[in-house]
Amino acid sequence: MTTKERKTSDPAAVDRYMKGLKHGLKDMVEALRQIILKADRSVGEEVKWNAPSFFFTGDKEPSDPKLYRRYLVIFNLSRKDSVRLVFLGGSNAKDPTGMLEGTYADGRRLALFRDMDAVKSNAKALGNIVRDQLKALRQQESLT
Repeated sequence: MTTKERKTSDPAAVDRYMKGLKHGLKDMVEALRQIILKADRSVGEEVKWNAPSFFFTGDKEPSDPKLYRRYLVIFNLSRKDSVRLVFLGGSNAKDPTGMLEGTYADGRRLALFRDMDAVKSNAKALGNIVRDQLKALRQQESLT
């Protein structure tokens, strides 16, 4: 029998990252961060891959860390005119809005935000997508 593990959130590291972030859409990044964190209390955050990253903090079977099974959403801030969110298990989420783009074989989906109006108008859908990812993750966990 395998013991389940938890992962600890590190909001202080993300706060430090945000304080030093030099991006023209920094306010938008912070607004998206808050929407993701408020989607469910089991969402944690840390800086991974040089950007804020969000994951499931609850009990989970140990797995190969390189599979990143616990991770939900990662910021991609390489573009200056927009903010991209990479949903690692996005293919497991219902998205009636069509906000998620791409059909990557590993299940990733992307969401692109160009302005604060897009963030505000998609806040509810974004929270729902994160909750759907968590639901799928929990279902997969109960099957093992």
